[in-house]
Amino acid sequence: MASGPLSGVRVLEFSQIIAGPFCGQHLADMGADVIKFEPVEGEPWRVFNELIPKESRTFASLNRGKRSVAMDMTRPEAQAVIHRLARTADVVVINYRPGVAEQLKIDYDTLSAINPRIIYCENTAFGRHGPLAQRGGYDIVVQAMTGLMAGEGKMQGEVPTYIYPAVADYATGIQMTNAICAALFHRERTGKGQRIDCTLMGTALAMQTSQFTWIEAWDDEVFPQMLDEIREARLRKASFAEQQAIHRKYRPVAPGNIYYRVFQTADGFIAVGALSDSLRRKVLAATGLHDPRFKEDGTFEMNPEGWEEIGPKLVEEAEALYRTKTTAEWGEIFEKHGVPAGPMYFVEELFGHPQTEANGLEIKVEHELLGTMRMVGPPFQMSESPLKPTKASPVLGADTDDVLAEAGLDASEIAAMREAGIVV
Repeated sequence: MASGPLSGVRVLEFSQIIAGPFCGQHLADMGADVIKFEPVEGEPWRVFNELIPKESRTFASLNRGKRSVAMDMTRPEAQAVIHRLARTADVVVINYRPGVAEQLKIDYDTLSAINPRIIYCENTAFGRHGPLAQRGGYDIVVQAMTGLMAGEGKMQGEVPTYIYPAVADYATGIQMTNAICAALFHRERTGKGQRIDCTLMGTALAMQTSQFTWIEAWDDEVFPQMLDEIREARLRKASFAEQQAIHRKYRPVAPGNIYYRVFQTADGFIAVGALSDSLRRKVLAATGLHDPRFKEDGTFEMNPEGWEEIGPKLVEEAEALYRTKTTAEWGEIFEKHGVPAGPMYFVEELFGHPQTEANGLEIKVEHELLGTMRMVGPPFQMSESPLKPTKASPVLGADTDDVLAEAGLDASEIAAMREAGIVV
């Protein structure tokens, strides 16, 4: 029996790949009855690098706790079933390409006419308005177009490459969940449903707040000149590294970073995070390093005169120092001094970690075909309405008959739809 703050909420999910399914999984973790509609062959993520037919690691990781209906939604009979279910549904989650919802008659205008209280959350790559409104897009495309990729600066050979995992997709899934919960609250107060539009582009820009802020008094002279130089560099086919150098010239990063970075130790790596003056002093106390940017009056000057030469030398000194002790030894030292720090892991090393287990971040579920699965649990908890995932991802079409019955179809009608190839 589902529990959680959204217990009793019914969600119709028409989505695939990451953003929409990730949203649906969060809603299911919160207790909602999430019915996932898939084509009869299954959504693309089911058959991506399959472990067994119709089951993949990627699909199983994003569709926990849902029910699956497999049907040919291009058929009028299937659309009629969806319309029946929409009468009592609370939420629709959809992330099909622009125009597909209208073709399938599951667009907002159609479903809200059936149920004015419905909350309809649609995710697109670029939004419903503007010159790119009808363009499809994946995370990699949005990363490229919004500056995420350039800002990260990762290279594959001589060209930029994407950030992994698909940060815009996953963050948009969380954003969709957030918006749906707000809309449910609004409906509780007003009785009104509404449309929610989320975009990968909007999420990707929202994650770059300081970079995507133009302060006219400071930036009117800098940004246009920088952009002109970058455009000129592209016209002459300059390398990405050269374009990065132009960007850094106008938006430089101060050299000599010893406070917010990863260091190699005697047996691994450790990340140190100290962004305030008080924490920087604690780093110096813990390591014995001397940073001349701290003045006698206690103030810290980020980039003093001559720092371009002094900063790299301080970095070299710090790097040599960190290599003299193990990660565990540095961890104990930093904990004693109150410095935020931690070892670098591969994600698989977090299975069985006492911190993930103590906070419910690793759970076990039993999959009908794949068997026992250990996977990430809900990323937050609530004291009065705790989240408790109830089941693994569904087998394709596992719940088709039950959901059709809930729509009012009897056994003979369901059999006829199956005979006609509308459902499996």
